Amino acid sequence: MFRTWLTAILMVVLLAPGCSRAQLAYVEGQDYVAISPPVDTGRPDKVVVTELFWYKCPHCYRFESYVEPWAKQLPKGVVFEQVPSVLNTRWVEQARAYYAFKTMGVLDQVNRQFFDYIHLERKRADNVDDIAKFVAAQGLDEKAFREAYNSFAVDTQIRKNAQKERLYGHNGVPTIIVNGKFRVSTEHAGSFERMLQITDFLVSKELQQ
Repeated sequence: MFRTWLTAILMVVLLAPGCSRAQLAYVEGQDYVAISPPVDTGRPDKVVVTELFWYKCPHCYRFESYVEPWAKQLPKGVVFEQVPSVLNTRWVEQARAYYAFKTMGVLDQVNRQFFDYIHLERKRADNVDDIAKFVAAQGLDEKAFREAYNSFAVDTQIRKNAQKERLYGHNGVPTIIVNGKFRVSTEHAGSFERMLQITDFLVSKELQQ
C-alpha cells in the first residue's frame, strides 16, 4: 500500500507542469556551483558558455572530443568560447600561444593540431621557441607569431583572464562557466558527458530568463 502511494506521489511530481527529470536531477551545490556575485560576460544579449582549459592538460585534451561536436549544436542565442586558463603561472606560455594564434587569424586552423602536437607528438611547448617550431611546421609566419606572442594586446588578455578566473573561483580545468553565473566541472558532475548535460540544463535555464 505504501509503495503504491509513494509511486503515485512521484508520478504527480514528474508530470507537474514545468517540471522535468533534468530539473529534478541537477542540484545547485551538488551538481554545479553558483558563482556569487556573477561575473560580467560582456554579452548581455547572449548566453555565454565559457570552457576554461590548458593545452597541456590531458583531461582537457580528452574533453575536446566531447566539446567540439557539442558546441556546434548549441541553440540560437548561445555563444561558446574557449578561454586558456592562467590559473597556474606555468600555463601562461600556452595561453599566450592561443591568443597569438587568434591574433594571426589561424586559431581555427591550428587549435586541434597544437593539442595533438603536445599530446600525440609529446612535444614540450613550454616557451616561445618551442612553440615557434610548431608554428613553422604548420607553414606559418614565425616572425608574425613571435610578434603577436609578445604583443601588448596578448599581455592585456592574459591579465583579463587572470582577473576573471579569480572571480570564477575554480581550482582546475577543464571547467565550464555558464553565463558568468554557474560553474560546472567533473569535481561535481563526475564525467565529461554529465558536465555537458548539466551545462545544457543551465543554458536552457538562462535562455528562459
